[in-house]
Amino acid sequence: MFTATLLTNPETPVLDRVTVESLRNAWGGGDARWLDPGIAAEFPLETVPETLWSAWQDLQALRVDLVVQPTAGRKKRLLIADMDSTMIQQECIDELADEAGVGAYVAEITARAMNGELDFEAALRERVGLLKGLPEEVIARVLRDRITLMPGGPVLLATMRAAGAHTALVSGGFTAFTGAIAAKLGFHENHANVLLAEDGALTGQVAEPILGKEAKLQALEEITARLGLSPQDALAVGDGANDLPMLLRAGTGVALHAKPRVQAECDVRVNHGDLTALLYLQGISREDFAA
Repeated sequence: MFTATLLTNPETPVLDRVTVESLRNAWGGGDARWLDPGIAAEFPLETVPETLWSAWQDLQALRVDLVVQPTAGRKKRLLIADMDSTMIQQECIDELADEAGVGAYVAEITARAMNGELDFEAALRERVGLLKGLPEEVIARVLRDRITLMPGGPVLLATMRAAGAHTALVSGGFTAFTGAIAAKLGFHENHANVLLAEDGALTGQVAEPILGKEAKLQALEEITARLGLSPQDALAVGDGANDLPMLLRAGTGVALHAKPRVQAECDVRVNHGDLTALLYLQGISREDFAA
């Protein structure tokens, strides 16, 4: 059996009964269940419809996301998440670069690297090199003044932890940020790169080895093994090309507001919903969300 989930941005609850019932009838699905009126609904299916992607495209125009996935095993025991543009709304290195006066140049490199157009590790070294001499104290100011959480993140973490899931933040960014974000959101653990500093200023270097796409995949495999789980038990979420191996290996890999290269390779795409979409995809209704 399969489950079709339709969802949209909680800030603009445009999902209506006609849209849900029309698709259910066209696909011969079972009774629809509303997970949150105006925001998320689901219905069972016996097979994956041949018209899945044409329906997905039509619903995108209505600002509605559509996911069809196996019903069995969709509630996950591990959440493994990217940080930049996933759990937070910014790219930390871009914000640091802006403080260093090279924001536009670095942001362009970041965008290309996240879409898989550049080698991630080489691009990271180049961008970090441009931060040489930036006072280390700027990091705290950027965290305070520039970094905002992605909507739905606190509820996602609280709900999954309340259900007994383990949570890991795994980033190609920097520990100076993941430590603070993990603590704020309630992740059990966090992994990222280390920005090197000397005499109170950034050296323009990052500690080796760099945590890139293969390291994210390795983190998924090591964490699941340590917990006695399988990668199939994991719900992974990210937006960049360096997240792809992790997303494709996890039981459910969610491309969240992701770059075109990432969307092209992932079947679970959330372009309109926020991070609470990851709860709806597990069949969790809003009334069961943790505070």
